[in-house]
Amino acid sequence: MEASKAADKQTSLQITGMTCAACANRIEKGLNKLEGVSEANVNFALERATVSYDPSKIDVAVMEERIHKLGYDTVKEAVDLELTGMTCAACATRIEKALNKLPGVSKANVNFAMETAHVEYNPADINIGEMQQRVEKLGYKAAPKQEKGDPTEHRQQEITRQKRKLLVSSILSLPLLWSMVSHFSFTSWIWIPDLFMNPWFQLILATPVQFYIGKPFYVGAYKALRNGSANMDVLVSLGTSAAYFYSLYLTIDWFLQGGSAHHGPAMYYETSAVLITLVLMGKLFESLAKGRTSEAIKSLMGLQAKTALVIRNDEELTIPVDEVIVGDVVLVRPGDKVPVDGEVLEGISSVDESMLTGESIPVEKKAGDAVIGATINKNGMLRIRATKVGKETALAQIIKVVEEAQGSKAPIQRIADVISGIFVPIVVGIAVVAFLVWYFLVAPGDFAEALEKAIAILVIACPCALGLATPTSIMAGSGRAAEFGILFKGGEHLEQTHKIDTIILDKTGTVTKGKPELTDVMTESNEADFLRLVGAAEKNSEHPLAEAIVEGIKAKQIDLPSTASFEAIPGYGIQAVVEGRELLIGTRRLMEKYEVDAKRAYDAMSTLEESGKTAMLVAIDKQYAGLVAVADTIKESSKDAVSRLKGMGIQVIMITGDNERTAKAIAAQVGIDHVRAEVLPEGKAEEVKKLQAEGQKVAMVGDGINDAPALATADIGMAIGTGTDVAMEAADVTLMRGDLSSIPDAIYMSRKTMQNIKQNLFWALGYNTLGIPIAAIGLLAPWVAGAAMALSSVSVVLNALRLQRVKIRH
Repeated sequence: MEASKAADKQTSLQITGMTCAACANRIEKGLNKLEGVSEANVNFALERATVSYDPSKIDVAVMEERIHKLGYDTVKEAVDLELTGMTCAACATRIEKALNKLPGVSKANVNFAMETAHVEYNPADINIGEMQQRVEKLGYKAAPKQEKGDPTEHRQQEITRQKRKLLVSSILSLPLLWSMVSHFSFTSWIWIPDLFMNPWFQLILATPVQFYIGKPFYVGAYKALRNGSANMDVLVSLGTSAAYFYSLYLTIDWFLQGGSAHHGPAMYYETSAVLITLVLMGKLFESLAKGRTSEAIKSLMGLQAKTALVIRNDEELTIPVDEVIVGDVVLVRPGDKVPVDGEVLEGISSVDESMLTGESIPVEKKAGDAVIGATINKNGMLRIRATKVGKETALAQIIKVVEEAQGSKAPIQRIADVISGIFVPIVVGIAVVAFLVWYFLVAPGDFAEALEKAIAILVIACPCALGLATPTSIMAGSGRAAEFGILFKGGEHLEQTHKIDTIILDKTGTVTKGKPELTDVMTESNEADFLRLVGAAEKNSEHPLAEAIVEGIKAKQIDLPSTASFEAIPGYGIQAVVEGRELLIGTRRLMEKYEVDAKRAYDAMSTLEESGKTAMLVAIDKQYAGLVAVADTIKESSKDAVSRLKGMGIQVIMITGDNERTAKAIAAQVGIDHVRAEVLPEGKAEEVKKLQAEGQKVAMVGDGINDAPALATADIGMAIGTGTDVAMEAADVTLMRGDLSSIPDAIYMSRKTMQNIKQNLFWALGYNTLGIPIAAIGLLAPWVAGAAMALSSVSVVLNALRLQRVKIRH
């Protein structure tokens, strides 16, 4: 099972034509039924499908075809490439075939005569630079002629179209709304032109609203019913059609009865026209508000450099950042953004990496150092070699994590999906029953009265608010968290984090800075000779403590000889041979294992450990020779973060492979009461399981490397990042700032988001539950029901947007 998961690819498809959550559910079910699709999530608020699939069994084109068959469309981006180097039609065919085989390209046409290629593609899977690289591998050149399609352009066009339709609908509906005033006895003093009361005049105004402005509702209802389901469009088209056609019947009957030239019977044209206008208004407000929920992604994308200054063929060229390829040499002037991830070839400068790490102090860069795209070069010219471009850069990875989180579903949303899936048929049934009760029992024979009640039920019960309740909160919450350097990998992790009651903190690199220094040396012989042998042995180890010892010894200007052999003994220490002498460096257990008598050093060792230092015993040729001690300093934020976690009612446990005395000394400095020391790397996951067996919801916080098994085992794995290691596979949450205060921040953000989702679901469900009986007993006019329905969706989205203003205390 795991192997098949690993083989899965993921793609995102932008979808148009959805009108409510039932549409999203239908597309999701349709995609999940396809062979080769392991999981499909459709986000109604984002209008996007995220699909995990096996490329050996299915391709994106089949998914798009299924979406089209269900009655919806997918949005594509397109680019025209100028090609050079083609000599005949066979060249064009070759390029066309190669482009069409690229993942993410849906259609590529190469015109040999025009020397251009028109490519339609999914930007989630491929970028222009990758197309260029493919063409160049074939021996030709490609450059973008004209890039078409902005990722948000289709949404802007849709909003413009909605505004235009709303204006026309409002102008036509206003006279009908005016005439409706006459239905109420308490408004008899309001003057209404006779023309407005004429049934023919009302028919002329209502017809274009019903069939031109309201056409999308009919189309959507037809598509839904054709596919064996029902959605908001079914309710709106049923309700408005009933009002319109009943009014048309009354108009014809009035005319055949020789009706007067001006006044006619009470019509319901205004019910249908005003309803459609109000639904359109609600949809427009909803679209505008939904656009704001993805502000975090827009702001992240805005961090990217737009162009890059590259050196090609000894010339300096300014090109779009999409066209930079791996290996390009890029010049970064003072004040410019670094366009891509790379390695410094020449130059010395300081780079502001605060957008990634939250650290305001610029980082010094010199030849050999790594630089990250979107960071700002403060002073000095840098010449860098591009190592990661396009979707491989650190910023692109961050954007991808945030997008995937926003597009994923929280478990709580499944409830809303199930309800909205069965809601519409139930509502239609209730409306029919209400009509029959009114027609036969409450107001016998009064068709108009019974119809009005049925229409009000149909309209008030639209499940739009229910479908928007969870995804808008997830989008706003995960986006806001990303602004504080907290990356939730998915909606389920954002939901689960609020349940955490126990936090396990790894010591080194999490509670402490992870950069220890050599502090004490005690030896029974010449110190320089002793350190020379110890340094030679430790320089082969990758352990942070070994690095600290070697750096401390080198600082004393002591040269280190080469090592004949070296072995790391996990949990104990190291064994090495230097200049024919056998060295053992490590714990008491290491000395006991090799039967070295080091008891005389235990008291000194204990004293060092009680002060928070890590002491290591040294034996040369199985004889005790001395000890070295190192200390790791605590991060400035650790004490405050632990205090905040305790204040949130969360138990904090520190876990470390270090000895108990050192661990307790560090724990005491930051206020941690529970310590588990001398735990081997593989034992950390077992400690997590023990706590889970006690019924606790456990979050493990570590550096994402040694702690991978424990991070994967915990209910929530939090990886402390450095701003560049954003794609940490084992973790559910990445804390980019490397700061412990991000842990309570993440939990706080999760709690706020869940609180917001519950508010939205309560409002959406409560609103429908209360609205239906109120409409059924006749206390809700259809137009009031329409206004309330529109208001419910907008209020849910606006409530979710409050998350974008959440303040996190640091």
